[in-house]
Amino acid sequence: MRQAVLAATVDLLASQGMAATTVAAVARAAGVHETSVYRRWKTRENLIFDALAHHSDHALPTPDTGDVRADLTALFTALARYLATPAGTALLHLGTVRGEDDLEEGRRSYWSTRLERAEALVRRGIDRGELATDTDPHLTVEAITGPLLARVLLTGEPLEETLVPRLVDLVLDGARAPRRQGRRQDRPDGS
Repeated sequence: MRQAVLAATVDLLASQGMAATTVAAVARAAGVHETSVYRRWKTRENLIFDALAHHSDHALPTPDTGDVRADLTALFTALARYLATPAGTALLHLGTVRGEDDLEEGRRSYWSTRLERAEALVRRGIDRGELATDTDPHLTVEAITGPLLARVLLTGEPLEETLVPRLVDLVLDGARAPRRQGRRQDRPDGS
């Protein structure tokens, strides 16, 4: 029953949008009783988060290529593509609603789990010596995720194919010019 309900939820989100994805519509599409859906998920929002979590787990596998740059690029490229789908749009809509008790727990749980998976990629890079030992995995992931979400949610700019590799390079390499040997770097205070 769970698989049928989750699949019906994602299908409805993709074909009809958020407003049409009601518990009654999902139950009809899945061939189950509406009370069964409410008994298991309690709210429409819980159902949608569970369906999107299940769906995105398959759409966003955690890569392990042996290279942190390649892993982060693969994961965030898949995320950018996912965000452009109807399911991704629904996820963003639910993920940005703050202060509604029905959504808060699902939103927090969903994003915490996904961010922890991305942070694991950074930790592997640290363990392999690709990144400095004092690298903050959470901040690194936020630094890549933030611009993606800003593009989609704030500016509506397209997520072109080169964006993710450029973001990963920027975050992993930094934007500071390399120090030249033999020259003293001036501090911002002029000393």
